[in-house]
Amino acid sequence: MKPQAVSDSWLAEHGDELVAWRRDFHAHPELGNQEHRTTAVLVERLRAAGLAPKVLSRGTGVVCDVGTGEAPIVVLRADIDALPLQDEKLVPYRSTIPGLCHACGHDVHTTAVLGAGLALARVAESLQGTVRLVFQPAEEQMPGGALDVLADGWMEGVSSAFGLHCDPALEVGRVGLKSGAITAAADALEIVLTGPGGHTSRPHNTVDLVHVLSTVATGLPDALGRLVDPRAGLCLVWGHISAGVVHNAIPRTGTLRGTLRVLDKDAWHGAPQMVQRLVDGLAAPYGAHAEVRYQRGVPPVVNDQSATTLFAAAVRGALGPHAAVPTLQSLGGEDFAWYLDHVPGAMARLGVKPPGQEHPHDLHQGTFDVDEAALPVAVKVLVSLAFAALSAA
Repeated sequence: MKPQAVSDSWLAEHGDELVAWRRDFHAHPELGNQEHRTTAVLVERLRAAGLAPKVLSRGTGVVCDVGTGEAPIVVLRADIDALPLQDEKLVPYRSTIPGLCHACGHDVHTTAVLGAGLALARVAESLQGTVRLVFQPAEEQMPGGALDVLADGWMEGVSSAFGLHCDPALEVGRVGLKSGAITAAADALEIVLTGPGGHTSRPHNTVDLVHVLSTVATGLPDALGRLVDPRAGLCLVWGHISAGVVHNAIPRTGTLRGTLRVLDKDAWHGAPQMVQRLVDGLAAPYGAHAEVRYQRGVPPVVNDQSATTLFAAAVRGALGPHAAVPTLQSLGGEDFAWYLDHVPGAMARLGVKPPGQEHPHDLHQGTFDVDEAALPVAVKVLVSLAFAALSAA
């Protein structure tokens, strides 16, 4: 059967279930590495289709092969965890867990890969290889649950890997694609400055820690902007600055916390050493001690050119000649990058913008929601992509 016939046939019988599944996932969000209910639901539905899902060794997340069990192996990946945000939407499927919400579209990603996998299961014996469904935990945590999938060996022997991510700025029926870096590396940075403290009337007799803190807060991003190639897209932004408790006492400690994001892998690899050197240089003239706590996050997602071309062709085959559109780079982080460090592949952006919504709510907000017409669109794209990737391997 042709890919479009496979997806159309399955959607004709089960299209309504996609909405029910997505709403069930949305109403029952779980944080990274705590996705026990989501894992159990996925296992139950995959087994009901005659498949043999496997739970990752850490206890959450599911991997399931569809097809002959032989090479080539093509991965379709979804992430299943939610965010620690309050769901602010007044909808029937609003989160039932206080303080947790699917505000990044992982409920959509999970539903789409599940639907595509069940559609492919109906023609499993005729597939030219194996489609591996990866329902990955803990994408929102650093350095990401993708490393658990790798540690369990599920990327060994894989020919290529693909993923879809919701894009609230793109209308339903469109899929955004870009070869090269599509997302950035994202690292967490904490700098703790210390000094002896003292009276604000005598800063010359001590270390004026707040002044040093402000010097580092402004000087470090400025210096990085002059020492790193601008084409690397490096961006350091502070999210937290704290020091002191009263107006007339120079504090002994101060803290900066922020994120460093960069599109270039070489610049990412060299960033920790450069940050340490620059912070030392900025703090030393004032006599402050600086401790840099640099937490590696994820590398940039760098889409393989051939895989991106194949992805675009699959989108056009599933949705029509104008469905595949260019998309911009983002400085957001995505642990799908770890897969692309091992195999070629690509991530694309799925249009989920509700019709008539002039200013859609962005990702990582409690108001984020999608047009559920994007669900069958995603299934069609993933089924078409699976056939194309197996044929090309």
